[in-house]
Amino acid sequence: SNQKFALPSLPKVISQTMYKAGIVAAITDLKDRNGSSLPAIKNHIKAANPGKTWANGTFLKVLKDMVASGDLVKVKGSYKLSPEYKKKLIAASKPKKKAAPKKKKAAPKKKKAAPKKKVS
Repeated sequence: SNQKFALPSLPKVISQTMYKAGIVAAITDLKDRNGSSLPAIKNHIKAANPGKTWANGTFLKVLKDMVASGDLVKVKGSYKLSPEYKKKLIAASKPKKKAAPKKKKAAPKKKKAAPKKKVS
């Protein structure tokens, strides 16, 4: 029976989304003007995820993808959040304001439908 419980060991590995969040958190927390170095980012993520297996390949892939997508800017040997990504983060930290316009666009259809129901 112990073998069955040994199988779900996957959460011990840090996932790509966790690396991405970790990289962003590391750069934001370290607040280096010239960007954060790879070792600094690594140590920050490792400290934030104690007991989890470090997958360097995944970490580097996520970093490269973030640079490719424009979320990160590579400065010499360091990484900074791009101005565009900072704007995204600021927008994401205020989800209520961003979600509201979408709801308003969908709402008129519902409002038009509602009076018809009241009339009939």
